[in-house]
Amino acid sequence: MARDYGFAPNPFFGVCTLATCKPVIRRTAAVGDWIVGTGSRSYNREGYLVFAFKVTEILHYNEYWNDPRFQDKKPNLGGSLKQAFGDNIYRSNAAGTRWFQLNSHHSLHNGKPNPLNVTHDTRTPRVLIGAEYTFWGGAGPKIPRKFRNFHGEDICVLGQGHKCHFAPELVTAFLDWIHSSGESRYVGQPAEFARMKK
Repeated sequence: MARDYGFAPNPFFGVCTLATCKPVIRRTAAVGDWIVGTGSRSYNREGYLVFAFKVTEILHYNEYWNDPRFQDKKPNLGGSLKQAFGDNIYRSNAAGTRWFQLNSHHSLHNGKPNPLNVTHDTRTPRVLIGAEYTFWGGAGPKIPRKFRNFHGEDICVLGQGHKCHFAPELVTAFLDWIHSSGESRYVGQPAEFARMKK
């Protein structure tokens, strides 16, 4: 993860959601898949876990926008950091021909919609919902060496991007390791929170 603000994914209010960025992952993921994020060199966290969540539900942007369960995920830039980085920011008109973006982390500094982010995010108007998750943020555990070279496979991505279609035995062993910690839900704050005060 090149940027860790608790925005993509958003681990707050009892559920982990991926509603922005990563349009390919949001397009191709299915219920039951696991999404795992690892740290980046820019945070000096390369090879560390940031989050892991199981996709338990997938919603269209308009469903997410209207769902009473996710109203707390609409950003409040005058609230706490958790509120400020809400990811429930998109809805379309009835015809589906125009997108509206709330003033948010993905907007321009003056609060107006950022056309680049609107175009990028709405390429895949799907939100991945993870009721089963762990978010460590900037304090995640180091991934054991055995998963960095598991029969020639490295669980981590070097640089930006993503991987999928790992060997089943690697997936099983990796998830067993994650679950063995006993940690779940929101464990640690996003790396950027330490640099920000609100």
